[in-house]
Amino acid sequence: MDKKFKKDTSSYDDKNPSKFRKETKKVCVFCVEKNEVIDYKNAAKLRKYMTEKGKIIPRRTTGVCAKHQRELTNAIKRARVMALLPYRTL
Repeated sequence: MDKKFKKDTSSYDDKNPSKFRKETKKVCVFCVEKNEVIDYKNAAKLRKYMTEKGKIIPRRTTGVCAKHQRELTNAIKRARVMALLPYRTL
């Protein structure tokens, strides 16, 4: 049998622990700080939850709970209307 027809199984090693990452549980920043209301006037804090192009980052990425993600989205949209944050950047 030729070597070029042999299947290389070294990359399919299931016992390699570096292949499986254990992700840490994301905790909502707003729940930890016990903020009652997310303020739309705090543009610096809201910018952390937006991309460079101006899109709102989803909660699976940021780790914010559903309740605070809804408040965060409304605060970002209010800040956009008040021209504190851009709708998009070029």
